[in-house]
Amino acid sequence: MLRGLAEFVMAGRKQAVLAIVLLGLPPLVNLLTPALVAMVGMRKGMTAGSAMLLWALLPAGVWLLLWGNSFPLLLLFGVFVLAAVLRATESWQNVLLAGIGVGAMFEFYLRAQPAMLDLVFEQLELYVRANNLEDVQLDDVREVMTTFLAAFYMALSVALLMLGRSMQAMLYNPGGFQEEFHALRIGQTTTLVLVGMILLVNIVEGLPEAWIFYLAAPFAFAGLALAHALVARKSASVFWLVAMYMLLIFPTMMYLLILVAIVDSWYDFRARVPKSS
Repeated sequence: MLRGLAEFVMAGRKQAVLAIVLLGLPPLVNLLTPALVAMVGMRKGMTAGSAMLLWALLPAGVWLLLWGNSFPLLLLFGVFVLAAVLRATESWQNVLLAGIGVGAMFEFYLRAQPAMLDLVFEQLELYVRANNLEDVQLDDVREVMTTFLAAFYMALSVALLMLGRSMQAMLYNPGGFQEEFHALRIGQTTTLVLVGMILLVNIVEGLPEAWIFYLAAPFAFAGLALAHALVARKSASVFWLVAMYMLLIFPTMMYLLILVAIVDSWYDFRARVPKSS
């Protein structure tokens, strides 16, 4: 289905505009729109991508005007920025670092427009009062949740860019995205900087500890890439990947994945694990 959609979009400008506008309206399906815009930009250049972005603003504007939901609009810009970084640098590490900035900008928007989260926290306050949870500090919870939602926006933007890249590879470079993803590692210098910032956030009073969500996200993606690469090298069952994703609901598993990615910056597990014959 995705291949057919990619072929339709890349067949011509009219087809691309039709798909981007129509798919931008239904809920959930509209998540494909940023990926399609990114695909056009990465393949035909960011000028062509910008034209598709302008058309994509129409359905995103409908969401904003009719339902007051600015998330589709913000997601479009986030994915588009990351697509521009990938096209310019051809580096997924740079994309992940740019993603930190994208997430931080979204957090700034959430704080400038608190009404987006007011309803959520009103319901949370009612729950806290109904259950006499006097120890829960709602202001602290709101601070952490705001950063967490911005980090989720960052991760979703990267994931949709990967979707667009994989659709591009289906048409023009079969297997190319898999090679890119499997090779994703965080460089040693970048790892030292990110780990140092994580330590500072934990040690220095006054720095929001929730910023760890941003700083750890590149390692989370690198850890996933490593897991996929090792399964492919050993020709192992996809069951191992399914089990890993299921276990990621537990924080301990996510911490372990991040730790392995950090170690991989120096150890390079891919080079040390032989391919299965």
